[in-house]
Amino acid sequence: MEHGYTNSTVGDGALVVKCYQGPDAGVRLRTEARFLRRLRGRLPVPRVHSVTDTSVSMRFVPGAHGQDLLDDGRAAEVLAECGRTLARLHRLGIVHGDYGPQNMLFDPVTYETAAILDWEWAHPGHPLEDLAWCEWIVRAHHPEHVPHLRHFFDAYAAAVPAWPDRHACMLARCRDLLDFSARWEPGGESEKLWRRRIDDTATWTP
Repeated sequence: MEHGYTNSTVGDGALVVKCYQGPDAGVRLRTEARFLRRLRGRLPVPRVHSVTDTSVSMRFVPGAHGQDLLDDGRAAEVLAECGRTLARLHRLGIVHGDYGPQNMLFDPVTYETAAILDWEWAHPGHPLEDLAWCEWIVRAHHPEHVPHLRHFFDAYAAAVPAWPDRHACMLARCRDLLDFSARWEPGGESEKLWRRRIDDTATWTP
């Protein structure tokens, strides 16, 4: 789908080059580069190779993609590791902004986190944002694995915000992405998609 994603990424097995698309592309590029450099050695993130006005080049990180592992029946292991890694991230006072198995690589044997990807939305914020969005990713794209979300919250090992707070946060983020899409291509397919997703999310129950 045109404008379905906020970036385009290509790699050659040694480097991965990410180019940014849509509104505020330069801001998101600088945000990603800043957080990748800041977090290197503190969290599993790709090493920055170079930065231009339009792209960030990173060292390739081998690993199994989180969504592939979910499809392979490893939801319990992947979501538990998502919870453990998110707790480490939040101890640094950072919100990822698009956290979930869709932006993580894992060791295919141990399921330990190999890399947290896509830092373009990172910012200081409340942990609820990442907790709610990871849950949204599972509910929206992998509904069959919703029962395994308990592994995510258990491994996070902190108080879980109440469902009404998580649900409200999911809807708020969806509205943010609707606004992003509307600014990019008013009336386009991405805007229509996010309107449907808001309607669907509004019907969810715990």
